[in-house]
Amino acid sequence: MPFIRPQAREALIRWREALVGGAASALGIWWVFGNGPLLLLPGAVLAIGGIALIWIGFQRARFRSAGEGPGTVQVDEGQITYFGPLTGGAVALRELTHVTLDATLFPSHWRLKQGGASELLVPVNAAGAERLFDAFSTLPGFSMEHALTALRSDEKHSIVIWEEAQSRAARVSLH
Repeated sequence: MPFIRPQAREALIRWREALVGGAASALGIWWVFGNGPLLLLPGAVLAIGGIALIWIGFQRARFRSAGEGPGTVQVDEGQITYFGPLTGGAVALRELTHVTLDATLFPSHWRLKQGGASELLVPVNAAGAERLFDAFSTLPGFSMEHALTALRSDEKHSIVIWEEAQSRAARVSLH
């Protein structure tokens, strides 16, 4: 008989970074206010680091899904690969031009466009889709808050989350 219910275990795993950050910041605050001047500086650093980890943990937890959707996502050496039951493919992170969240499909899909290649559609609830958080955060100018807001939206349309600066400049017309 398991000690922790499966739902509670899943919640703890989903929010693990935020929980570790909370524990670290609590310990840091205790060191700052409870043990005199010897642990003042390490306690302050630990508390600030814990608060940063809480922030990142909240973002990651909001990005994660159950991972029970179709297919598997892998991110390896700057390449996103999706192995699906009907489709699949790979895109290089440095060659990405557009990242779109397409909520018109069920479940919602990340639409990844790379240069002249065909688009790669990745379900947001595919196994390993949480790895896209780190991959997307390496894109210059990518707004994770914009992506998280779009993920939680109930509106059923496509939302451009990120586009390469060169392609954005190419769309600007003078007339």
